[in-house]
Formats: sequence, structure tokens, C-alpha cells
Amino acid sequence: MILRLLPRVVFLVHPPMLKRIESYFEFAHLRTNWRTEILAGVTTFLTMAYIVLVNPAILSASGMPLAAVTAATCLSAAFGSILMGVVARYPIALAPGMGLNAYFTYAVCIKMHIPWQTALGAVFLSGVIFLALTAAGIRQMILHAIPHELYAAVASGIGLFIALIGFRNAGLVVADPQTLLGLGNIRNPTTVLALLGLILMVALEVKKVRGSILIGVVSVTAAAWAMGLTHWTAAPGGFSALAATAFKLDIRGALNKGLLEIVFVFFFVDLFDNLGTLVAVTKRAGLISADHTIPRLNRILFADATATVFGSMTGTSTVTSYVESTAGVMAGGRSGVTAIVTGILFLAAIVAAPFVGIVPPAATAPALILVGSLMLATITEIRWNDPLVAVPSFLTLVLIPFTYSIANGLGFGIIAWAVLHLVAGKFRREDWLLYLLSALFLTRFVYLGAS
Repeated sequence: MILRLLPRVVFLVHPPMLKRIESYFEFAHLRTNWRTEILAGVTTFLTMAYIVLVNPAILSASGMPLAAVTAATCLSAAFGSILMGVVARYPIALAPGMGLNAYFTYAVCIKMHIPWQTALGAVFLSGVIFLALTAAGIRQMILHAIPHELYAAVASGIGLFIALIGFRNAGLVVADPQTLLGLGNIRNPTTVLALLGLILMVALEVKKVRGSILIGVVSVTAAAWAMGLTHWTAAPGGFSALAATAFKLDIRGALNKGLLEIVFVFFFVDLFDNLGTLVAVTKRAGLISADHTIPRLNRILFADATATVFGSMTGTSTVTSYVESTAGVMAGGRSGVTAIVTGILFLAAIVAAPFVGIVPPAATAPALILVGSLMLATITEIRWNDPLVAVPSFLTLVLIPFTYSIANGLGFGIIAWAVLHLVAGKFRREDWLLYLLSALFLTRFVYLGAS
């Protein structure tokens, strides 16, 4: 009831303004409403709130102040998500990217002995390159050059990826020195609770209950606290802490130290992680046009590029689109209001950082597993009887979860597509950009293999 009344309370004084906002976000066209969008925004936030604790823990190893990075993480996620919602009007939330934060800390700052201020300068430069390529229309060209069959493979691959994360967080899948992965302890209370949460969410989904994922997350959280299964540690934060990292980036140092290869890695990985996430979320939400184009693409790319620049100035690594946004989409989110709600919650998390860890992994794990399973529906769009399509799609599909990287999976898929079409004599001049992308990906893989 509160969620249904909240928008009316906020805009009660100016009903015409409420109508204009609903028109701007195309509520009627998308068949959505305030209650659904708010529920979806809360669901997205709950599934990705872990970043408020995890990102500072990783970046602080580089020497960055923990409290400052916590505040920067919340602020950059809030800025990026709200910007995406207002400007692009898509239910895509943003935050500092996992993987890139580890590269920032362990490869750049620790292994290369680069000061974190200089590394932030490299992140800033990668964001500026993003903006320049977006303004020039090159990022849009890259997205259009990727065959639409690989879109489906990316969406399904990300489904497997986030489901794997869910299985790991639930303790159902664990590392095994002999087989890489193995089955966890089914008798583990956390695993049992996560599986019961999954059953609850699926049952609610079958009954078409609105907010089924959110209800499941809240229910499992309550059960975990009642059973004493949570081990919550307060995280520092607050707006005042930002002073230690805000505008401390060293752009001149990034240029003088010849860190262009680092800038390239930040740019390259984030570019294709973003494109992969963008395709997966918009496809799951049914927002891709019949001709396989994405409406307002320029605005989406502008939002994520600007968020990266903003994040580097506040004191965090590359900000990127999050696959957890699909949880909000599955909860019914279709408009930018979903992303705005998520952003507002991240903003509130700056002052409430000590309470963000209240939701245990056992509560979000079943949400990720459910969303991942439903995302596999796009597999049917792939022409599996055509090897020229099936093999690249398969490589994309399986290597995203196996390598823990959207960019790696998409890279192998693009390379396979280009090579197989060349060998089959089906090269087309209009596909020149696809072959250029495959060459760039191949160069990146060779470089990584040599490093």
C-alpha cells in the first residue's frame, strides 16, 4: 500500500506534473505504473547493494581510504543510475564494475606500483574516450556491427553468468581443485535457505504475484536473521569522507607515465561489458526494436560514459552497467523510473552504509538464479542448425560464465564469426567493422596471454 501511495503523495500538489512525468517515461506505452517501477527499483538495488561493501574492500587494498571509497561507490552508482533513468529512460542501473576494480587495484596499483591517484587519471581518460567515441557515433557503429544472433547468445550467456554467481553465493557450487567446480554442502543452512528462497520466488512468479523477487529477498533476509545466519559488519561512510578521494585523480601523471595501455584495457573491457549488459537487459525487457536496434542508444552510451568520468572524479574505478538490472526487469521494471529509484537508494546508502550489508547473500542468490534461468529464453533465437551461427553463439554463451567475463565471451564469439565466415567464403565488405573488432579482440587476447 505504501509503495502504491508514495508517488501520489510526492506529486499530489501538482497532479498535471505527475501526468507529464508518466508521459515522459512512456508508462502507457510500456504498460507499467509507479508501484511496479518502484518495486523493480528496490529489487535491483537489493541484488547489487553488495557493491557498497565489496568495491571499497577491493580498492582500499590500493591504498585508497576505505570510508572515502565507500561514499564514492554510493555516489557514483547513484549518479550513473539516475542519469541513465532520466536521460536514456531505461531500467539499467550502474555502479563501479567488478573485475575492473580488481584490475585497478591488483594489476595497476600493486603489480605496476602505480599510485591510485594516477590510476584514477587513467580511468578518467578512458571515460573521456568513451564520450568522444559516443559523440562520433563509433560506439553505435560497433553495436550495430555485431550480428543479432550474438545478441541472443550474450543475453543467455549473461543468464548463465549471473546464475553461476547465485549458485556460488548460495554455497551450492564451490571450487574444487580436481574438477574446478563441485557441489557444495546441501546440508549447509545457508544453502538450504537459498534453495527455499528460490522455491518461494518461483511459486510467487507462477502465481503472477507482483514483486515476487523482492518478496523472496525480504523473506529470506528475515529468516536468516531469525536463524542467526548473518554475519554483518558495519561499513564506514558519509559525505564528509569523500574529501579524501574527490578530485584527487592525477590526469597528467597518467599521460606522463605512458599508461595508454592501461587506459586501453579500462576502455576496451568496459566497452564490451557495457554493450553485452545493454543487449541482455533491453532484450529481456522487450525494448529492442523489431529491426534489432535499440531506441535512444546514444543516450544510453552517453550516460554510462559520463558516469565513468564522474566516478573517477569522486574516487572509484570504472562505472559500468550492471547485469543485476535484469532482476528489476523481471520484477516488472520497464522505464527509467526503475533506475532512478535504484539511484536514490544508493544515494541514501551513503549515510546508511552501515546498514547496507543487512541483506545476506543467501537472500539475493535465489534472485540471481531465477533471473538467470529466465534469461535463457533467448537461446531459441539462435539458428543452431547453421554451424556458422551456432559455433560463435556457443562460444559466446559458454565462455561468458566460464571466464567470468562478458567481454571475453563476446570477443571469442566475434572472432569465431569472422574466421568461420572468411573460411566459408562468405566475407562481405559491409561487415568490415566486425572483422576489425575481431582483430582488436585477437590482439587483446594475445597481449593478455603474453603478460
